[in-house]
Amino acid sequence: MPAKPLFEGLIFDESDNPVTVSYVGSEPCYVVLDGDFHRHVPSEGVDRQVLTQIKDSLEGHEDLILDQTMKMMGQEDIFTKAIIANQLKNMDQQMEQLLQTGFPDDGRTYMGMVGFKVIINFHGDVIRVEQPGGIADDEGGDY
Repeated sequence: MPAKPLFEGLIFDESDNPVTVSYVGSEPCYVVLDGDFHRHVPSEGVDRQVLTQIKDSLEGHEDLILDQTMKMMGQEDIFTKAIIANQLKNMDQQMEQLLQTGFPDDGRTYMGMVGFKVIINFHGDVIRVEQPGGIADDEGGDY
């Protein structure tokens, strides 16, 4: 079980209200208002849904991600390419590790500043993930 919610501060309800975080015992939960009732949704389930959507949006674009990452790092050699390609291939393991370690607070802050946002309903189902600057799909929209 993760120690804290991965996307704390980036989750909103369907009315665009920020979702708070609370703990039931040691289990972190997103707290979604349903009228006057506070629904405690385990954060791990929501976080896994978000990570899966992000992973799905990246699939099929590995070459583009690889090239752009190498350019951004200023390291366009074969060794860097192999390391990044391996990380992309083992994305499921990376997701599990991320769930356990979490994002640095500065990383979450930056994600919020660039407009990353997750909308959930009061059952904890992810309605949509807004990723400004995401990879365009075949119709020209963002994932």
